[in-house]
Amino acid sequence: MSQISEHFGQDSIAPTPASERSMNFFGTFALWLAANVVITTVMTGMMFVPDISFKDAMLAIFIGSLIGGVPLALTGNIGTRTGLPTMVITRASFGQKGAALPAIVNTIILIGWSWIQAYMAGLSLNYAIEYMTGYSNINLFVILTEVLVVCVTIYGHRGVESIEKWVSIAMLILSALLFFKLFTAYDASSLISMKLNENPEITGIIAFDIVVATAFSWMSTVCDFNRNCKSQKTGMWGTYLGYLLATLIAMGLGAVVSGFSILSNMEQTYDPTVLLSAYGFGLVASIVVFFSVLSTNVMALYSATMSFMNVFPKTGFWMPTLVMGILCTAGALLKETLMTNFFNFILLIATLFIPVFAIVLVDYFFLKKGQYDAEEIAFDRRGDYRYQKGVNIVAYVSYVVGAVFAYYFQYMKPLSIGSTILTFIVSGASYWILMEVSKQTSVQHNRETNINELEA
Repeated sequence: MSQISEHFGQDSIAPTPASERSMNFFGTFALWLAANVVITTVMTGMMFVPDISFKDAMLAIFIGSLIGGVPLALTGNIGTRTGLPTMVITRASFGQKGAALPAIVNTIILIGWSWIQAYMAGLSLNYAIEYMTGYSNINLFVILTEVLVVCVTIYGHRGVESIEKWVSIAMLILSALLFFKLFTAYDASSLISMKLNENPEITGIIAFDIVVATAFSWMSTVCDFNRNCKSQKTGMWGTYLGYLLATLIAMGLGAVVSGFSILSNMEQTYDPTVLLSAYGFGLVASIVVFFSVLSTNVMALYSATMSFMNVFPKTGFWMPTLVMGILCTAGALLKETLMTNFFNFILLIATLFIPVFAIVLVDYFFLKKGQYDAEEIAFDRRGDYRYQKGVNIVAYVSYVVGAVFAYYFQYMKPLSIGSTILTFIVSGASYWILMEVSKQTSVQHNRETNINELEA
C-alpha cells in the first residue's frame, strides 16, 4: 500500500515554494472557468426569470460578477503571496487555535456541496447512458461519478489542474453549442418581452445580491489553488476573468433555459437537462452538466481535505481525501432530499463565510499592511499569531456580529436590497475598530503578549 501511496499527492499546509508553483495565466483562468460553469450556477440563473426580466437578470449577473469577483481575486492573492491554503491563512486573524472552527465548518460545507454535485452529475450521466443504451441506474452513476472524483483528487493539486484545463475547453465549446441551438430554435425577442410574475419573490437588487453571494461561496477555497500561481498578476487576472466569464455563461444559460421553457409551457424543474431534452439536445446538455460538476466536485473535495489538514496536519493528504470521498458518495445517494432547500444552503454559506473573509481581508490588507510571515503562520514557532492563548477574541466577536447580522437580515427580516455586501462591511468594520481599540494591529504586539503570558 505504501508503494501505491507514494504516487498520490503529497500536498501539505506548508507554504508552496516559488520553484514548485505550476499555474500560469491560462491554468488559473481555466481552473476558475471550469469551476463555475457548473449546474448549481446554472440553477441560480434559472431562478431569476420570470421574477425579473431577462435583460435585468443579465444586468444583475454582469454587475454582481464584476463586484463579487474583486474580493474573490483579492483573497486568492493572499494565497499567492503567502503560498498557504485558505484555512491556514485564517490563523493569522483568528489565531492558531481559533482558525480550527472555520476550517471544520468549511469541511462540512464542502462535503455538503459534494453531495449535491455528485447527485446532479449522476443524474446527467444516467441520462446520457440511458439515451444511448436504454440502461438506467442513478445510484450506480452517482457512485461512479464520485469514484472518478476521488481518483483525480487523490493525486493532489497537479491532478486537479490537469483535468480543469481540458474541462474548461470542453465547457466553452459545449456551452457555445447550447446557446447557438437555443437562439436558433427560439425567438430571442420573445425572451426579452416575456410576461413577468405578478408576485415576484426576487427583485433585480436581490438577484444582484445572490450573484455577489455566489462569489463569496468560493472564497473559502480560492487560496488552496491560487497558492500555486506563478505570479500575483497571473493569480489576480486569471481568477477574476475566469470567474467573470464563467458566471456570465452559466447564469446566463440558466436564465435563457428558464425563459424559453416557460414560453414553451414546459414543467419547471431544477434539472436543466430535462428542459433541454425537450428541445432535442438533452444528450449534449447532460455531457455539459456531467463534466462541469465533475470539475467542481474535484475542487470541493480537494479543499475539504486542505481544510481538514489545517486542524489535523499529521494525517497527510491522501487518506482524508479517500475517507471524505466515501462520505460524499454516501451523502449523494440521498438524492431528492438534497435539493429541497438548495438555495437556502447557498445563503447559509454566505451567512457563515462572508464575515470570515471580511475579517481576513481587513486583517491582511489594512491592519497587517499586506505582510504575513507564512512560515510562522504554518508552524507557529514564535507565537506571532497566537493572540489570547491561540484565539483572537476580537475576530470571534466580529464574526458573531457579522453572522448574526447576516442571518437576521437574510432569514428573519430580509432586506429589500439584500444583505451580502452589508454583511461584509459590518463584519470588516467591526473587526477593524475592535482591533484598533484593543491595540492588536501589529505582529510585534502579539509577540510581546505571548512572551508576557509565558513569563507569567
